Amino acid sequence: MKLSGVGELALLETLRKKFTKKTVGLVLGIGDDAAVIMPGGKQTLLATDMMVEGVHFDLDWTTPYQAGFKLVSVNVSDIYAMGGRPRFLLLNFAAGENTDIKVFNRLFDGVDLALKTYDITLIGGDISSSREMVLSATVIGHSGRILRRSGARRGDNIYVTGRLGDAAAGLELMKIIKRPVEIEKNRTTDFPLKWDIIKSLIERHLMPVARRPVKFANKASSMIDISDGLLLDLSRICAESGTGASIFLEKIPVSEGLVKAAEYLGTPPHEFALGGGEDYELLFTAPAREKVDAFCIGEITDRGLKIIDKTGKAEKFKLKGYRHFAG
Repeated sequence: MKLSGVGELALLETLRKKFTKKTVGLVLGIGDDAAVIMPGGKQTLLATDMMVEGVHFDLDWTTPYQAGFKLVSVNVSDIYAMGGRPRFLLLNFAAGENTDIKVFNRLFDGVDLALKTYDITLIGGDISSSREMVLSATVIGHSGRILRRSGARRGDNIYVTGRLGDAAAGLELMKIIKRPVEIEKNRTTDFPLKWDIIKSLIERHLMPVARRPVKFANKASSMIDISDGLLLDLSRICAESGTGASIFLEKIPVSEGLVKAAEYLGTPPHEFALGGGEDYELLFTAPAREKVDAFCIGEITDRGLKIIDKTGKAEKFKLKGYRHFAG
């Protein structure tokens, strides 16, 4: 059955029945002109992000389930990057009228898994028609202490919460595979590299999991999530903080799978780690006196953006990463 045969009201009623979770702070959820929440006097955070077919995802190799999960993750990651806890989600969906209802249902199955993963509640949104599929979400959360990009200070250490470059390498592998891989159903695919090597990479691209900031929020001086690439996102912290940064190439963590995939793809691993986006690891700074259980990759300086290789040679950043409308 096509979406045009179901109708907006029936689709909304389907979602209303599917997402009925009661949660503290929710007064009125799906079904009215606006949702009503009472966050309990805490600082409220709001973050929104959009995913457009052909720009952020390709249904030739991404399943609707994966797109739904990823949509929630990328928005949750923005709340985490501010040191917050996500609570509520508003979601907008637009697709062609001939889209199969199975696509709609599977997409919201992926959304449902993400809601459970992050313990948040869908409280409303909108449905419309468009030539390409367009997904947009707004996450509402709260935080006791807000972490901004502008808090880095000279002498702070620079940290990342996990290995970088996997998502970018996974994207390159999917461009070769060129068909959906239902990793959510433990499906595999034939490929010159062993499946256990590429699975984690393509999963990181297709269904990234946002990193919780709980262990670092009280120690960090600034924070951002790595959505557009390490160098580009670090430059944003420096620009907002009025500082520079030096990072050590050999300290940037990369996975064994990335090393093997990079060799196959003919690209140095750190090319993916430095400029590849969508890792959704947290990048943050903290005073040197703090003991932090994360990967320390450099330090904040007065000015300049430098990469230092294993020989001690320093080179100026060449900003690599994803930018909309960049020439």
